Amino acid sequence: MLTHTLSQQSAHYLHLEEQYGAHNYHPLPVVLEKGKGVFVWDVDGKRYYDFLSGYSAINQGHCHPRIIGKLVEQAQKLTLTSRAFYNNLLGTYTKYITTLFGFDKVLPMNTGVEAVETAIKLSRRWGYAVKGIEENMARIVVCKNNFHGRTSTVISFSTDPTAYSRFGPLMPGFDFVPFNDIVSLEKAFQDKNVAAFLVEPIQGEAGVVVPDEGYLKAVRDLCTEYNVLMIADEIQTGLARTGKMLAIDHENIHADILILGKALSGGVLPVSAVLANDNIMMLIKPGEHGSTYGGNPLACAIAMESLQVLIDENMAENAALMGELFRNELNKLHSPLINTVRGKGLLNAIVVNHPNPEAAWDLCMELKENGLLAKPTHGDKIRFAPPLIITKEQIHECVDIISHSLKVLN
Repeated sequence: MLTHTLSQQSAHYLHLEEQYGAHNYHPLPVVLEKGKGVFVWDVDGKRYYDFLSGYSAINQGHCHPRIIGKLVEQAQKLTLTSRAFYNNLLGTYTKYITTLFGFDKVLPMNTGVEAVETAIKLSRRWGYAVKGIEENMARIVVCKNNFHGRTSTVISFSTDPTAYSRFGPLMPGFDFVPFNDIVSLEKAFQDKNVAAFLVEPIQGEAGVVVPDEGYLKAVRDLCTEYNVLMIADEIQTGLARTGKMLAIDHENIHADILILGKALSGGVLPVSAVLANDNIMMLIKPGEHGSTYGGNPLACAIAMESLQVLIDENMAENAALMGELFRNELNKLHSPLINTVRGKGLLNAIVVNHPNPEAAWDLCMELKENGLLAKPTHGDKIRFAPPLIITKEQIHECVDIISHSLKVLN
């Protein structure tokens, strides 16, 4: 593995985390203290392009002035009431987001995985109350190589041993099918106890695996035919990242349950949402689900501003154009070290072709040295997902950085 010398200041902060923090992450050795737009700066003042965007939580760019302005304004008025009382922003927010995405109701939560858990509960309740599945027999179909979070329930339907090993007993009730495989999905739907199919429109953590064109439309049709709820996990793929407001918008379909998170707050604080129509959402009664912070006025104000910024600044359109340019320029490198370039909009990845199993990590270390931050996933894959405000000139500069950095693997 390549090593790079850390400054004394950076080493100090790394040591603090190593000594006092849980070792549940393996970060790149860079200590950040400031962000603006597509850039971040470390504690030594070095500037980097951010090509992870907080795992797509910072689509609008770091510290977007409108979002930060709304944060400051609302934080000085009221931040939290709990749902024991009404507040003056939740109703406005619920109307705004349901109208924008075309649903009857929204259930506000905080983190993405909380939203996934909420969707699971909703779909099971619908399975019993509406579809007539026998109590405790509901099945939810998921895709192999999925990533929907790390709670006890969610790791129960992971196929990654790192996620679930020695955390059992795991929760039952989940069936696996290969991603991008309609034949296997229809076979799974033969079970009358299937309540829902939970799917990422693009598998992000797996390395930005993009399904065949028409796959999501076929999923929608099968779910309708077999009376199965389609749950679209758009936490990473949604909110303009792929060149449309939602990734499923590329195929002009509507999910039964839509899960949002990450960029719903522009990277300011955890905000997530589960959207569905009344025939699903109204099956949950008072006391059956909730969250102390869910729907807090600070989150409502920030979420509305974050969504409006995406719309007002045409970020989906820019993501589509810049993403196509980025992939084209990467392919023009004709590097034997890049096995695959894939993605949609500004959610992209490369598969590194090198015998060294640490090659992707080494490349990310070299990218860091040259002023671009990215992170490997699943060994040989590197995601490239900059904020959606990136410009044509910046794309070219970043491709030059990637081209130069590849030489470290020669």
